[in-house]
Amino acid sequence: MARVAGRPRDRGSENGRALYQRRHAGPGHAIDEGYFLIKQGLVFAKRAGLLLATALVLAAPAGFAADRDPEKELRAVRERIEALQREIRRDTDRRDALSGQLRDAEENVRSARGRLGSVRKRLAESDARLKQLVEERGRHERALGEQRKALASQLRTAYIGGREEQIKMLLSQEDPAAFGRMLVYYAYLGRARVGKIEEIQGLVAALEQAAAEEALERERLAALEADGRRELSSVDAARNERSTALRRMNAQIRNDSDTVAKLKREAAALEKLVADLRKAMKDLPPTGGQAFEKVRGRLAWPVAGKIAARFGQARGGGLKWNGVLINAARGAEVRALYDGRVAYADWLPGMGLLLIIDHGGYMSLYAHNEQLFKAAGDRVEGGEVVSSVGDSGGRSQPALYLEIRRGAKPVDPVPWFRRPAP
Repeated sequence: MARVAGRPRDRGSENGRALYQRRHAGPGHAIDEGYFLIKQGLVFAKRAGLLLATALVLAAPAGFAADRDPEKELRAVRERIEALQREIRRDTDRRDALSGQLRDAEENVRSARGRLGSVRKRLAESDARLKQLVEERGRHERALGEQRKALASQLRTAYIGGREEQIKMLLSQEDPAAFGRMLVYYAYLGRARVGKIEEIQGLVAALEQAAAEEALERERLAALEADGRRELSSVDAARNERSTALRRMNAQIRNDSDTVAKLKREAAALEKLVADLRKAMKDLPPTGGQAFEKVRGRLAWPVAGKIAARFGQARGGGLKWNGVLINAARGAEVRALYDGRVAYADWLPGMGLLLIIDHGGYMSLYAHNEQLFKAAGDRVEGGEVVSSVGDSGGRSQPALYLEIRRGAKPVDPVPWFRRPAP
């Protein structure tokens, strides 16, 4: 019987009919029957797999697919780092009171330098503002002089023409149309005189305002200069305090063995700090950018200066330098080697004011700074100013100590730079 047109096919009955036909067919249909059964089995397996995957997704914990909260993770890391910094301070105070005194003195130098820098910045801004006001006053004075000349010229012309210009013109003119035009001209001239007078009055007022602002800015500049002198005295006092603490600490070192023991304690403290920081930073999201290892041989030095100690050189007592020591000018800007996140920004025995930047698998360390411009957790970009050169940590002259670490292992920094020396 023919199938009715438009009626949907019953695939279940057709498949059953096909299966019945295959079962009752001859031996020549055995291969077709086997292929049919395999195909049906694959269809059922695919549907079952889809159902199983759906069930697993629905049964997953609610927080499993939730997005991570970078801000919350960053706060947690900062708290761990701050706790680590407090622990280092307590340990320093407990083990070595003189190192604690040196730390406090060098941090006083840092604070005084910071205040002095802020005052100098405001001084520069005030000086620039004063120059702007002086230039503005000069422009007003020149404009006022030009307007006065123009008004004087108009008044001179009117004086030469006489007091009763319009009556004279009426008596001397025969053409009424020409007389009307002259009246319009004189009306324009009168309004122009009034406009010039108003412009002059406005310029005089602006000049008086500029002079008043200039006087106020000069008073502010004088007050800032006095603040600068006070802060400079504070810096000198803090440096004297630091020198006293350093002399006391050096007097405690009686021989070379004491020096070596001190160096070993400081090296151990740095190693422990790096290990603790790696644990604290492991949960942070990546900082972005290409991998640090791919910029080997392409970096710029963080500061200009002369290398005083190289990676691998002996320091005495079996110790070696794990980085490079660069003699540089006090206060010189120190720039980050590459993009990353600040892992540590605080004082450490032997390192002084220390800044450590995590680059994702690599770390760069900057020691003996006088000022730190970044805090733990801050993102930095390559070439960004992060600190200034100093002599913190007990050095006798300003220098920057630089390390690069792959994981916890120090590597020679020199091959990472475009030039072999800063």
